[in-house]
Amino acid sequence: TVMCGGDLSHFETVAPVIDTFAKSCQLLGPVGSGQLTKMVNQICIAGLLQGLSEGLHFAVTAGLNAKQVVEVISKGAAQSWQMENRSETMLDDEFDHGFAVEWMRKDLGICLSQAEEFGLNLPVTRTVDEYYGEVEKMGGSRWDTSSLYVRLKKKSGIP
Repeated sequence: TVMCGGDLSHFETVAPVIDTFAKSCQLLGPVGSGQLTKMVNQICIAGLLQGLSEGLHFAVTAGLNAKQVVEVISKGAAQSWQMENRSETMLDDEFDHGFAVEWMRKDLGICLSQAEEFGLNLPVTRTVDEYYGEVEKMGGSRWDTSSLYVRLKKKSGIP
């Protein structure tokens, strides 16, 4: 997905090229709109991954078959790309793929700075950024962003 900002004439010139490698390409407004949209994306992903991590951790702690739980709930309102693509690797403790924690922290830092300029408070985003800081201290700066699950397991003493 490519999120663009700029003049329509410039977008129309480059869109056919972008379409050769992207599933989706949209002009979202003037210059800077693409970057702001990317911020929205990262804010949403951070919250989703923390929620998914907590849900999986709860399922495992409760003694449920977490993969079976995901199979059931992924057919309803809890469904997300993160659930479909990361829940199994999370449960298998595989975090050597995908978007790295250090990159997410960079992005969330940009989001939080922009939010401050807008006078906004993003408590979930700030908290998840702090959690990613803990993951980095665990040696996970290059782990996938779904590694929030590891942090929860460590905090509760579950291997």
